Amino acid sequence: MGFEQVYEYEDGKRDWGSFGLPREGRLAEQPSGGDVARADVPTCLLSDDLSEVRRRVRESGWETCIVVNEDRVVLGRLGRKAIGSDDGESVEEAMTDGPSTVRPSIGLDALLKRMQSNTSAVGSSRPPMGSLSGSCSAARPRSA
Repeated sequence: MGFEQVYEYEDGKRDWGSFGLPREGRLAEQPSGGDVARADVPTCLLSDDLSEVRRRVRESGWETCIVVNEDRVVLGRLGRKAIGSDDGESVEEAMTDGPSTVRPSIGLDALLKRMQSNTSAVGSSRPPMGSLSGSCSAARPRSA
């Protein structure tokens, strides 16, 4: 065929799909977690001023905020109670564990099942390198 350089992508189709790259085959038409994840989920750093974070989250219409580090790796979550409060805590003191994270390539059915069996309503999608790409919530869906 005349190809001079040929590469084999060793990490597989799931990894490929986790980067949001085009998919083919019989499952390509089925939505994935990455397809329905909302990229506009509020985020903050541990070092951010919590009163400012609360103001920003409230203005955005969200009730939660994902706490990330400088590389956008998920560290925890500020839930409704932390956002609704006016305590003088730090982000680190106010955050709780979670949410659980999944790869964006997870199938929508598997994601919904996981969210139903989890006590948290939010499941964050992360590309293989571990940084946050969006959030899925039964309360704030994005249609596929």
